[in-house]
Amino acid sequence: MKNKKVINNYKNNFYKDIQKANLAPLWEVLSDLVTPTPRTRAVPYLWSWKEVQEHVFNSGDIITAEEAIRRVLILENPGMKGESKITDTLYAGLQLILPKEIAPCHRHTQSALRFVVYGDGAYTSVDGEKVTMHPGDFIITPSWKWHDHGNESCEPMVWLDGLDIPIVNQFTSSFAQKLEQKRQILSKPKGDSIARYGSGLLPVNSNSLNNKVSPVFSYPYAKTREALEKMKIKNEWDQSHGLKLKYTNPINGGHAISTMATFMQLLPKTFDGRLTRSTDGTVYCVVEGDGNTIIDKKNYSWGKGDIFVIPGWTPFKHSVKNESVLFSFSDRPVQEFLGLYKEEII
Repeated sequence: MKNKKVINNYKNNFYKDIQKANLAPLWEVLSDLVTPTPRTRAVPYLWSWKEVQEHVFNSGDIITAEEAIRRVLILENPGMKGESKITDTLYAGLQLILPKEIAPCHRHTQSALRFVVYGDGAYTSVDGEKVTMHPGDFIITPSWKWHDHGNESCEPMVWLDGLDIPIVNQFTSSFAQKLEQKRQILSKPKGDSIARYGSGLLPVNSNSLNNKVSPVFSYPYAKTREALEKMKIKNEWDQSHGLKLKYTNPINGGHAISTMATFMQLLPKTFDGRLTRSTDGTVYCVVEGDGNTIIDKKNYSWGKGDIFVIPGWTPFKHSVKNESVLFSFSDRPVQEFLGLYKEEII
C-alpha cells in the first residue's frame, strides 16, 4: 500500500511540476489531437430566406452602411455561437445596401466573395474597376485590394458574403486599412478585367501568370447559366453532384480564389444523388428551384434564396423533383494544396 501511495504522490507532484513549467503530457490528449476521423464543432443548419429577410431589411433601420462600414448579419453556425464562423474555417453573412448608400472603401488581407441574392443594379468597385451586380452574379474581392460598394438602383440589394477570416486569423496575418475617401478612383473602364482575361485571350506581355487569384473579378450568372444549359444536353451527371462546375482562374485553371473554392451546380429533374461526404465544410445558396438535402440523416428542405451549411466529413445527398441550381463555396483549395482533401461515396 505504501508503495502505491508513494507512486501516486510522485505522479501527482510530477503533473503539478510540469504544469508550473508550462508543459503538458501528450498521452492524456493524444486521442483528441490525432483523431481517427475528422471532427468538427460545426453542425448542419439551414437559413430560410423567407425567415431571415425581414431581419436583413430591418437592419437598414438600425444603422447606415457608412456607419457600419459593412452592414452585415453574420450567419453563425449554431455549434460555434459567438465565433463569427459558418464552418471551422469560413465566415459568411448577408450584406444589405439600400438605395443611394455607399459602403466606404477599404482593403484587408482576407479574400472575399459576393453572391447576389436579392435586388438588381447595385455596384462594387474593386482595384479601380466598377461592376454592376445582378442576381446570381459571383464577384471576387481579392486579398488587399481596395473595394467599395454602392447602390444606384431604386431597391435594396442583398448579397451573400463569404470570407476566409478564420483561416487568415489562424495564421495571425490579418491587416486592414481604410481609404480616406468613400469611393476609390476608377482607373479602368467597365468590363476591363473580363475583356483582358475572360475571353480566351490574354494580353501579350501579361505579368499575371503567377496570380493565385483570378484577374477576372466578376462572373455574371447569365454566362454561367448558359454554360450549364448547354452542358446538360449531353446528359452526363455526377452521381452525387449532378452537373457541378468550378469557377476558375483563367490564367492557370486553378480555383478563382486561392483559399475558397466556388461552384455552381445544376441538379436535373428527378435527380436523386448518392450519399457522399468530403473533408471541406461547404456553404450552399439556392439560386433556382427547390429540393431536399439529407445531412447526417436529417432532411433539410430548401427553396430559392435559402442558405445551408454541410460541415466537413458529414454525409449528405441532394434530391429534387424539378431542375434546381445551387451556388456553393468551401475551403477546398487550402486542403488540396496541403494534400488533405478527401471525398468518398458512402
